Amino acid sequence: MEILRVEKLCKTYGSGENQVNALSDVSFSVQKGEFIAIVGPSGSGKSTLLHILGGVDKPTSGKVFMNGSDVYAQSDDQLAVFRRRQVGLIYQFYNLIPVLDVKENITLPVLMDGQKVNEQRLAELISVLGLKGREKHLPNQLSGGQQQRVSIGRALMNAPAVVLADEPTGNLDSKNSQDIVELLKLSNERYGQTLIMITHDENIALQADRIIAIEDGKITRDEVISR
Repeated sequence: MEILRVEKLCKTYGSGENQVNALSDVSFSVQKGEFIAIVGPSGSGKSTLLHILGGVDKPTSGKVFMNGSDVYAQSDDQLAVFRRRQVGLIYQFYNLIPVLDVKENITLPVLMDGQKVNEQRLAELISVLGLKGREKHLPNQLSGGQQQRVSIGRALMNAPAVVLADEPTGNLDSKNSQDIVELLKLSNERYGQTLIMITHDENIALQADRIIAIEDGKITRDEVISR
């Protein structure tokens, strides 16, 4: 079942001699529950693509469909709701609120959306993420790996249709990196969540179901990984 479709996506910054084509005619589709790794050199357009998929940055032209709905046909208010409910974003920098504890950081998107916290889901996430006993810890009382686990919990708390991860292991050592990848794979398998991850790490990319390579704003390879 198709959950995401991108059609002829283009993104241009600047104009005239300063014009930069960050994305050029990018098209692909994603099936529900797929784990996709997006790879490519720095400046290739990977993060721009992820931000457009997540409703953070609007395309210059082209379309993005999530569950059959045209994402950018929505109003700004509808787009804000889309970002809160349909997409879970995980970044290289954890972006936790320093004055909020672990539980408060994880549940923040739910509360901002005016929804009631699903305590059963919260307890399960805290357990799966290995954060039991640290619910009241502030971010500065956690290691880098633990902070990234909190950011994953925050991304998963609303049970989004798609989880988008932009270099989620970029600030971590190899042991913590693999732990984070295993957690994301677990959420992919246990909750059936679609996962799209940008990575420079070939070993991580090879754990995905599919690799999409981008260079100079264009898809140069779209390959299913055979096990």
